[in-house]
Amino acid sequence: MSLINSLLNIFVGNKSKKDLKEVESIVNDILSYEKKLSLLDHNELRNKTFEFKNQINLVREPFNNSISDFKAKINSSDNIDEKEKFYMEIDKINESSSLKVEEKLNEILPEAFAVVKETAKRFKENSKISVKASQSDMQFSITKKYISIEGGNAIWSNKWDAAGKEVTWDMVHYNVQLVGGIALHRGKIAEMHTGEGKTLVATLPVYLNALTGKGVHLVTVNDYLAKRDSAWMAPIFEFHGLTIDCIDHYSPNSEGRKKAYESDITYGTNNEFGFDYLRDNMAHTSSDLVQKAHNYAIVDEVDSVLIDDARTPLIISGPVPKGNIHEFNELKPKINSIVQKQKQLLTQVLSKAKKLIIDGNTEEGGFNLLQVFRGLPKTSALIKFLSEEGVKQLLQKTENFYMQDNNREMPKVDMDLFFVIDEKNNQIELTDKGIDSLSTESQDENFFILPDLSTEIAKIENKKMEVDKEVQEKEKIYNDFGIKSERIHTLNQLLKAYTLFEKDTEYVVMDNKVKIVDEQTGRIMDGRRYSDGLHQAIEAKENVKIEDATQTFASVTLQNYFRMYKKLSGMTGTAITEAGEFWDIYKLDVMEIPTNRPIARKDQDDLIYKTKREKYNAVIEHVSKISNEGRPILIGTTSVEISELLARMLTIKKIKHNVLNAKLHKKEADIVTEAGNAGIVTIATNMAGRGTDIKINDLVKSNGGLAIVGTERHDSRRVDRQLRGRSGRQGDPGSSQFYVSLEDNLMRLFGSDRVAKMMDKMGLEEGEVIQHSMMTKTIERAQKKVEENNFGIRKRLLEYDDVMNAQREVVYKRRKHALQGDRLKVDIANMIYDTTEIIVENNKLSNNYKEYEFDIIRYFSLSSQFSEDEFEKTESDEIVFKTYRSAYDHYNTKMKISAEKVFPVIKNVFENPSNNFERIVVPFTDGKKTLNVVSDLKSAYESKGETLINDFEKNISLAIIDEAWKNHLRKMDELKQSVQLAVHEQKDPLIIYKFESFELFKSMLDKINREIISFLFKGELPSKDPSEIREDRKIRRKQKLNLSKEEVLNSDELASINRNVGQNASSRNQQIETIVREEKKIGRNEKVTIKNITNGEQKTLKYKIAENHLKNGDWILMND
Repeated sequence: MSLINSLLNIFVGNKSKKDLKEVESIVNDILSYEKKLSLLDHNELRNKTFEFKNQINLVREPFNNSISDFKAKINSSDNIDEKEKFYMEIDKINESSSLKVEEKLNEILPEAFAVVKETAKRFKENSKISVKASQSDMQFSITKKYISIEGGNAIWSNKWDAAGKEVTWDMVHYNVQLVGGIALHRGKIAEMHTGEGKTLVATLPVYLNALTGKGVHLVTVNDYLAKRDSAWMAPIFEFHGLTIDCIDHYSPNSEGRKKAYESDITYGTNNEFGFDYLRDNMAHTSSDLVQKAHNYAIVDEVDSVLIDDARTPLIISGPVPKGNIHEFNELKPKINSIVQKQKQLLTQVLSKAKKLIIDGNTEEGGFNLLQVFRGLPKTSALIKFLSEEGVKQLLQKTENFYMQDNNREMPKVDMDLFFVIDEKNNQIELTDKGIDSLSTESQDENFFILPDLSTEIAKIENKKMEVDKEVQEKEKIYNDFGIKSERIHTLNQLLKAYTLFEKDTEYVVMDNKVKIVDEQTGRIMDGRRYSDGLHQAIEAKENVKIEDATQTFASVTLQNYFRMYKKLSGMTGTAITEAGEFWDIYKLDVMEIPTNRPIARKDQDDLIYKTKREKYNAVIEHVSKISNEGRPILIGTTSVEISELLARMLTIKKIKHNVLNAKLHKKEADIVTEAGNAGIVTIATNMAGRGTDIKINDLVKSNGGLAIVGTERHDSRRVDRQLRGRSGRQGDPGSSQFYVSLEDNLMRLFGSDRVAKMMDKMGLEEGEVIQHSMMTKTIERAQKKVEENNFGIRKRLLEYDDVMNAQREVVYKRRKHALQGDRLKVDIANMIYDTTEIIVENNKLSNNYKEYEFDIIRYFSLSSQFSEDEFEKTESDEIVFKTYRSAYDHYNTKMKISAEKVFPVIKNVFENPSNNFERIVVPFTDGKKTLNVVSDLKSAYESKGETLINDFEKNISLAIIDEAWKNHLRKMDELKQSVQLAVHEQKDPLIIYKFESFELFKSMLDKINREIISFLFKGELPSKDPSEIREDRKIRRKQKLNLSKEEVLNSDELASINRNVGQNASSRNQQIETIVREEKKIGRNEKVTIKNITNGEQKTLKYKIAENHLKNGDWILMND
């Protein structure tokens, strides 16, 4: 591959150099503007922002005028087809306007970037900046301590609080950071090395794009970073009158969160942005919506969010009927029994294999070894035996023999096993022997065998039964198939739980619940559950309460959420290894940004040992030597278990050290601060490296800088690069050295047999080591195999979610139109037309006039325009058009009449002096069911009932769409699970899923159209009694909803997401502390002072009364 890349560089050129050359002139322009801006005073510098905004408004003006003209035409037109065309024109104009604004942003980019850089420079050089006070300055000064108003001036301090820590501004953008800013504005990923100031880089494109007023979202991996960065960077933006907020400060659906989204710049975590999108699409009034349009997003640690976290769907779910019915407890003893049988069998087989191999019978010994490997690959006795000379080679040779000709000989190996495990893909499969064993225990040989539906149905039809009895017999077959398919699925998940998932490694049991543990840090990942019933299987295994099955109400993967943004960019220190995936899925190009100073860190080739014991002994010796040289050391491990082992070994050697893991999460800041001191040894997980800034002093630099010691190669190259990146920041000296053994998971599962062969040929003794660049590249090839495997899983998930996404977009668009109301009339007209078309198509083919006539009456409450003879002779298109026109005219007439009928009732309620209603609940019925419609009483009175009828259309549409979508999601969940059985028929489950889901979706849309149309045509007030109308008190019974991210297997979860959550797997009973109170607790009866942020009014009252004011967000607590 490196040869191909070298050839491409010769003929095509180096991409990184070409990218830099392309932006070189823009950087020069920025520096040129910077010199001019340095001559301006503070007020003139601030005025530049208003100049930019005016230029953007001038670009928009002709487009806005055109949109206003079209809106006027829409209001004056009664032609629904014409209105639809006008709406489409408005959409096109908005697109054109966005393109022109983007061109203007590119034009003003050099000067705008120079403004941000000059602002940063002035905050660094001046402890106080005095400017003429603007309206925004006065508003900010109410809540921001670093702004004060003195006379007509605003005084800005260069010191402020950032997430509990006081900072003094001391940063100015380097030239390479300007390059990073340009890349981000252009919708690319800026790969910047650790310590190069990504947070500061983001201020450049954020400021530029915030000038449009369309909103900029900056996405972080955890709420600490979101809150810290929004506070840290805020004054740079606020100095220019831009508003900034963080959604993680506020609870969901609150006014505070809504205001945060209305800000020019909004910070927040990826999860909260995604969940807010889902909540918005479950809202019942437009006032409940919090998010604006998805305009521009910058994703910090973009590889974490868009690669590792992308395959865990965000899900809002609720209880499902009979969700507590399952067979986990009933099947658990059977699975436990079969697992024990396999363990006993393979213990004997492994003993036999060892004896045969020692005796020189490698053929039979290799056969038995392969049996153990396929039956229980994680058993410690097998792993230890494979590290002996020549054993792994023998296993690979035997496996290759039996895998040839498409696994033709493999059934011979599996014949004696009860089940077979594919550890690489986390798959498990029962063998014939396993099925027989389970069926024997069940005293029913067909207990786990799916019936052949087509054969069984044919048998029933051949018996020529009575119709009712035939239906009953067929129903029995379908029920039997459904029960057994669910049983097989339950069985497979229980097998996985017992054989692939180990307690205190992959998960822990706390408070009678199974909680997933992050594989890198040992932190608890609250809210995560394994998907497809696996979590319930583990709960059954551990004898804890099995949570009821839930029903999905709304879901989206982060991949599809972030693809909704008109412009998307990201920044990280490790993206180039996933550049292909970023382009393939998101169309994001990766641009490598050079460092401000050359990297001085020395990266050594890997040291490879045969066993873990040898490797760890070598690590301790190496650490002892470097520590004596006066250099700090960061030891990276892949699990907390290994970090604790190394800590014990260092204690025996009497080497002072700190352990950075979840057990000591409260001391994390202190440990990181101390980690750069001379001779200090810090043990941390690899992923704990992300975002950890270890600073070293001049003495340490002279001794050689920070030494990185990796105790194992991670599955992902990005994780290793993150660990290396802790050393050599901003040109500091340093070194990195990775230690590897053949027993490591990466080498055991994906490592090439070349390494094992090489070590055997060289006849290495215990403790001897190999170190060569060729071996390091071999390990990197193994990492690439894992990355390719993970990419395949992510891609597969995306293909499934793309099906859902296409359907989601249609339904959410219909919901949006219903919620906002402006395009609902067009949607209703389309529903009438679609329903008419289906009615005519279904009946014209057989010329079934009676059924056509019945359908027209049933759905439209309308008599037919055609006689039976005319119906048979007229073309379908003409029947559709005339029926549609007749139905649509009838509907408009009915709505006018309904408004006239309902107005006297509304008038009576409004003019009744005893009623002080603002919003009212009006019941409507179609004769079968009653739905409540909420409307504004005054508007309904002033419009003579018209707004109530509009709200009737909105409420009915939303209620029917939501119910149908909820049921459809349940069917889609069931479909996704059931299609997996297609692999047994040599079919691709995805193809079947796409076909079946399309049919389900088409059926759902048809049902939605019919139900909405039927209710709208038949809906009436049940009575004209004003007492039937009641006040809407806005007290809605809230259904208990679950917010979760389902854990998909083989994921490379990143610890930074959970930096402040959970605790170590081995300390299950330790109390979790996530907040340390630094201020005294306020008693409910204690008197406090609060201040109104709008008018500055202050009040002193008891805290229990003040609480209500504080919740509204208009008042703040004043500290003594």
